[in-house]
Amino acid sequence: MARRLAAAGLIAAAAGAVASCGSSRPQTTSTPVPPPTQPPPTVTQPTKTPGLNASVPWPTYGADNARLRAVAASRLRPPFRRVWTFHGRALLEFPPVVGYGSVFEEAFDGRLYALDPASGRVRWRYNAHRCGWSSPALADHLLFAAFIAHSSCRSRLRNGELLAFSAATGHIRWRKAIGPSESSPLVANGLVYTADQTGRVYAFAARTGRLRWSFDTGAPIKASPSLAYGRIYIGNYAGEMLALGAQSGRLLWRSVGFGNFYSTAAVNAGRVYVGSVDGHVYAFSATSGDLLWSFGTGGYVYASPAVWRSRVLVGSYDHAFYALDGATGALRWSFHANAPISGAASVIGGIAYFSTFGHRTYALAAGTGDVVREWADGEYSPAVAGYGRLYLVGLGRLYALAPRPS
Repeated sequence: MARRLAAAGLIAAAAGAVASCGSSRPQTTSTPVPPPTQPPPTVTQPTKTPGLNASVPWPTYGADNARLRAVAASRLRPPFRRVWTFHGRALLEFPPVVGYGSVFEEAFDGRLYALDPASGRVRWRYNAHRCGWSSPALADHLLFAAFIAHSSCRSRLRNGELLAFSAATGHIRWRKAIGPSESSPLVANGLVYTADQTGRVYAFAARTGRLRWSFDTGAPIKASPSLAYGRIYIGNYAGEMLALGAQSGRLLWRSVGFGNFYSTAAVNAGRVYVGSVDGHVYAFSATSGDLLWSFGTGGYVYASPAVWRSRVLVGSYDHAFYALDGATGALRWSFHANAPISGAASVIGGIAYFSTFGHRTYALAAGTGDVVREWADGEYSPAVAGYGRLYLVGLGRLYALAPRPS
């Protein structure tokens, strides 16, 4: 929390550097866990985002509702040229979403922007007078955004809000009071899901905002919900990973004893992948919640994993970025970065993008870990794509990059 506030103060003052946070943890180990007595579940793989949809190329945090963070986009690869730069004048902790002809960015200071993808010009803006610690979500020409209240927003409010806007105009369609929320909304089958620090998971009707169900997990939630196989998967700050029926909110399973989950889960091939502040990456059975494997790093794993070609790609506070075998947790390769890694990676056109607290963004070949490109900016989750552009998130700037002609 203090680190994020310091970063926001840095941008406002336009001077100094953000102090990075470290951790004294055991050395990197791979700890396979014996498989459960029954074989892994046979389930239909969740729908992936195969490329960049022309209308809504990047609709939600993680690119799709399973939060896999990977798209094909084979033509969107370095080298790039800069097309425009948007100055957010506040920390940009979470990446934008892209669709319906705009790029939507939620800044730390609670301002929500709709940007022209061709020029970076602001089409409309909204000031929540709260803090924005999440990405919005797009569906059916609506934009959904959650906000958290904090003293840094110069507000005495201590609750949060979920709002639905017209994506075209910024007109508010509905708003709901919830607890302080830093969970990125998820939209599917006419429902919008989110969670808050009171420990509740919510499902609202996307068109009207009517509450369909809520479930109290019993501990604060800072992660975002993930959806696959008709289930919502989410972890809380009691070290519990839960699966809820997406339509009913009924608890289907709960796995306990795994540190605290800030990381948002990625769900693929019958497995739920998630990082924990206890320094491990875990894989659970999507059907039963049984622990399938764990991989230990040398620091906190706040980052949310990306899944690309059956590999789990995730960074740690130990300065390392890891590629793990999705089936076994075995290490495929690792890369030592210049500082701790907190934000989630994205894989776009076979290139893995991630940023560090050392204000550097790396582009690595996802298959080998070889460095393709570096940028001297960034801190959290750095890259999304759409409309022929890579949108790179700096500490307080958003860059639109296009491939250089060969």
